[in-house]
Amino acid sequence: MLTRLAWLIVRHRRLVLVLSGVFLCAGGALGSGAFGVLEDGGFEDPDAESTRAADALEASFDEGAPNLVLLTTSSTGSVDHPRATADGAALTDALAGRPDIAEVASYWSLGGPAALRSAAGDEALVLAHVTGDEDAVIEDVRDAFGGAQGVLDVKVGGREAVDNEIASTVESSLGKAELIAIPLTLLLLVFVFRSVVAASLPLVVGVISIMGTLFALFVLGSVTDVSIYSINLTTALGLGLAIDYSLFIVSRFREELRLGLAVPDAVVRSVETAGRTVAISALTVAVSLSALLIFPLYFLRSFAYAGIAVVLLAMLSSIVTLPALLAVLGRRVDSRRSRRATAVAGERTGGFWHDVASAVMRRPVPIALGVTALLVLLGTPFLRLSVGLPDERVLPESSEARQVSERIHAGFPGDSGEAFSIVVERTDDPAALAAYAADVSSIAGVARVEGPGGVNQDGEVVGEASGSPAGDAPAGAALLEVVPSVDLQSGAGEQLVEEIRALEPGFDTLVGGSAAQLIDTKDALLARLPWALAIIAVTTLVLLFLMTGSVLIPIKALVLNLLSLTATFGAMVWVFQDGNLSVLLDFTATGRIDSSMPILMFCIAFGLSMDYEVFLLSRIKEEYDRTGQNAASVALGLERTGRIVSAAAALLAITFLAFGTADVSFMKLFGVGLALAVVLDATVIRGLLVPAFMRLAGPANWWAPATLRRFHRRFGIGEPPAPVMDPDPAGVLVGARSASS
Repeated sequence: MLTRLAWLIVRHRRLVLVLSGVFLCAGGALGSGAFGVLEDGGFEDPDAESTRAADALEASFDEGAPNLVLLTTSSTGSVDHPRATADGAALTDALAGRPDIAEVASYWSLGGPAALRSAAGDEALVLAHVTGDEDAVIEDVRDAFGGAQGVLDVKVGGREAVDNEIASTVESSLGKAELIAIPLTLLLLVFVFRSVVAASLPLVVGVISIMGTLFALFVLGSVTDVSIYSINLTTALGLGLAIDYSLFIVSRFREELRLGLAVPDAVVRSVETAGRTVAISALTVAVSLSALLIFPLYFLRSFAYAGIAVVLLAMLSSIVTLPALLAVLGRRVDSRRSRRATAVAGERTGGFWHDVASAVMRRPVPIALGVTALLVLLGTPFLRLSVGLPDERVLPESSEARQVSERIHAGFPGDSGEAFSIVVERTDDPAALAAYAADVSSIAGVARVEGPGGVNQDGEVVGEASGSPAGDAPAGAALLEVVPSVDLQSGAGEQLVEEIRALEPGFDTLVGGSAAQLIDTKDALLARLPWALAIIAVTTLVLLFLMTGSVLIPIKALVLNLLSLTATFGAMVWVFQDGNLSVLLDFTATGRIDSSMPILMFCIAFGLSMDYEVFLLSRIKEEYDRTGQNAASVALGLERTGRIVSAAAALLAITFLAFGTADVSFMKLFGVGLALAVVLDATVIRGLLVPAFMRLAGPANWWAPATLRRFHRRFGIGEPPAPVMDPDPAGVLVGARSASS
């Protein structure tokens, strides 16, 4: 099939380029709308109790937990000063007058509760719930009320303000990362290809992939929830895979030209061999990313949407648009190429990677044991992995929303900004409701509970009732607001929620808030993780078997990739969870890693690892089929692909490392972690462990039971048959294709 496709592309190369240009322009024009339809959430399970609690607040009570907090500081030194009291009341009234803000309450409107005043007495809080377009409302509130308001200095914070700043910071960091990555990538591409013309080809493939994916995200975002953070993966993976695939195909094209093939024949042979490898590689990466689709968090599913789209588009661009470009350029692909580069012999045996493979295969046992032990040691920190949800500490210290949260944590009794709701779905017994509120307030970690029966502290009523449910609450429904005295994003916060949920009040309740969301999120992820791992493992084993016809090689590839990723995740726990290198990388360690990141990074890194595995194995298999010599095939396969894989990994690592400059800590984790995974896999795994294990296995590398061998002969996706004459009956193309090694 690839042979027919290649000849079709060569014959109609200019039409293919015109259609590619039209697709690029259309994708760019329509894809720009993706930024307007994508969301900045997606970290919650829609079926979880915490999510249902939030939905009930919006639907039945016309409100939600306070997600907007104004921190006011009085220049008089006291928030009880008459001028501060007057300005605070005016601020509260002005905020309550906005149609997009509900449930406004402040220190002054509630009669001066101690929980809304700092211990020093110079700061007080205004709490509200934002409705409508949260991002726009936050910006309007900051513009209208931030800064001096009489004797009060106002700073805007709260959950929505934190989310707003995270989204805007990620967007600006993306632009900064691109400004860093693209120029460096261009320089390295010229160095790797040693040709300005050839170096520009991956950029063409990358731009087509990225623009096409943005269009796909725009379409998907118009009909379902898609996270805006997925654009980060679109840019990094689109450019990275474009470089990978282009390097492989262009290198094979040059090799075939050096072997004496005419340009059309070299293009076709490159698609038959390297193009086939690219297609298999793309399928393995797409399969790894497709495992994200089974998780209920649309944050993770969005990365699957973006990743699958950009991988498939990079593959199609590489085996359709790129061959058309090569057919047009011909030998001019090496225009302005250095003399040193043109002097390289195509069939020279030797070189750095050949020597490395040969050295490893002379001492496979000590090298395999030593490297494996080192990777296991690097992976041990992963055993103490602790996960959480993003909070204000992922932002830089200069962030206003972060400063507000930290001031509340440090200076106020309890944490009104972290108050969470308990929705009582129905009860006809006010006494039972009052007893339940008292029981909740008695739990360690609860500062107070506010509800229809009053304000409860330590099991006793200490204040008047907060009023009856508002909105369209059904008869018998009630709402309790719990103000914690512990950090909800901690073990104590999770224990607090578990103890509340363990109470048996005699009626149905829904516990919300960030700690409840964290518990529910972890449960949802862990419940589906085995299925995701099974999808990745089974499909990877099947694809590699269909490519190699071997039973052992797919298992070996799976084990080595898991070993590599274990070391990567261990390093990430050591750096980002434990806080080592936090000064160098400029982030605040929280003792936890975002709950979605390990799964997201695993699927991406595993796919990229298999990408390089396929590149190497395809060439080893090609040489083994030609010579039947295991060790020589491994050495020659690593020689022919080692430089390509190393260059591709370096270029992809630069792209990911550029995200390490982001001002949001989980984006640093994303970028640095994936860069480390790529480099570790392309060097230690491909250069040391693969040759060692293949040398130890010997002929068993290619063994399969008779039944599976017959299956592979019939359905396998092995090497293309020996080249034949150009089938073009019209003689449009000139030159017969000769045999290739």
